[in-house]
Amino acid sequence: MTDAAVSLTSMDFHPQPAPGVARPWAFPAPDRGSLANGLTVLTSHRPGQQVVAVELFLPAPLDAEPAGLDGVATIMARALSEGTDQRSAEEFAAELERCGATLDAHADHPGVRVSLEVPASRLPKALGLLSEALIAPAFLETEIERLVRNRLDEIPHETANPSRRAAKQLSKELFPAESRMSRPRQGTEETVAAIDAAAVRAFYEAYIRPGTATAVVVGDLTGVDLDKVLAETLGTWTGEPAEALPMPPITADDTGRVVIVDRPGAVQTQLLIGRIGPDRHDSVWAAQVLGTYCLGGTLTSRLDRVLREEKGYTYGVRAFGQVLRSDAEGNGASMLAISGSIDTPNTGPALDDLWKVLRTLAAEGLTDAERETAVQNLVGVAPLKYETAASVAGTLSDQVEQHLPDDYQAQLYARLAETGTVEATAAVVSAFPVDRLVTVLVGDAAEIAEPVRALGIGEVTVVTG
Repeated sequence: MTDAAVSLTSMDFHPQPAPGVARPWAFPAPDRGSLANGLTVLTSHRPGQQVVAVELFLPAPLDAEPAGLDGVATIMARALSEGTDQRSAEEFAAELERCGATLDAHADHPGVRVSLEVPASRLPKALGLLSEALIAPAFLETEIERLVRNRLDEIPHETANPSRRAAKQLSKELFPAESRMSRPRQGTEETVAAIDAAAVRAFYEAYIRPGTATAVVVGDLTGVDLDKVLAETLGTWTGEPAEALPMPPITADDTGRVVIVDRPGAVQTQLLIGRIGPDRHDSVWAAQVLGTYCLGGTLTSRLDRVLREEKGYTYGVRAFGQVLRSDAEGNGASMLAISGSIDTPNTGPALDDLWKVLRTLAAEGLTDAERETAVQNLVGVAPLKYETAASVAGTLSDQVEQHLPDDYQAQLYARLAETGTVEATAAVVSAFPVDRLVTVLVGDAAEIAEPVRALGIGEVTVVTG
């Protein structure tokens, strides 16, 4: 017997541990309060999550950007961490680093989101820095000029990216020209170039104030006197009260048509099919989420099964719904879309098969097995999805900006589990009607235009890339 065999036979093997008892899980319910300055605060104590996440929602929507200054909200958001009246940009960054903290901000249609992550032991210091950035941003001309140059450098790269170019074209096609949603979220070369420090400060002074803002704090708050910390940091932020900015209604033209963004010589075609539909305030949302997941939410969805597994046209095609904006009255919309990339010679056949999938879905419906798999994937993995404080804080902040109740996410999982196959089928068929879809293709028009025209899925227009 070899030494290895002797070694193995003499080892003390233990029986495999038995699985533990499953514990019920629900999305964390926050505690709601407010500070003396009017700032709304949502907190969620999450034992063991030693990295605390803070999400601040500022209702400064893109619709509020002055004419000709699209992108000023983005520049302002980026400038919040680029120095204050007390510290230069370098000094502010160094203080964040000493805290082990990260601070990011971005602007979107509903408003500006500021995200802070920091070890629990450094939370008071980091909240002090966040407050400093909100109360006394420097907005130096030199820093704004640098941020504008950086943004101008990004735009050509975004245009060159097929998926970004498709998204830009779809927005332009769907929404009226006068709608802010028809134009790039972060501005164009012309509008960004017109932004200066005065424009940034004017936008900040008009819309950034505590009385309309909401802070979400999530993490292990053991031993933290959060009320005191908040009062001494974010509680010192002052500003005049302001009424919520009225939101224009969202309208779109989803007449079935195809727009090809010409990229001569492209070996792949980037596909983006879309229209607008109900948002999370609508009772159909849960069924729509479930049905859309069955259509194209995972590798086992119908679209992937046909286009990737059976035909080999693509590495993957996805269907999804993305909320655009909601107001306090529950008026809003979501973008319903199908996206992916296909090799150029098979663009026509792939689109033909995609439409066949949609028609089959309308005629035959989903199966109970598809519905069951979707429920397991969407509901069953939720505890893993929300393991970090940042993921919980992000979802709570989503609820705030979309004017949803604090228990919305928890109730959504319950509704997903209760939604039947027939209901999910009806929702996804309504979401993706074969004659009301705007299709954007970024690819070689000389190769794909005629095969696509032959499909009869809508008038085909070619634009320059």
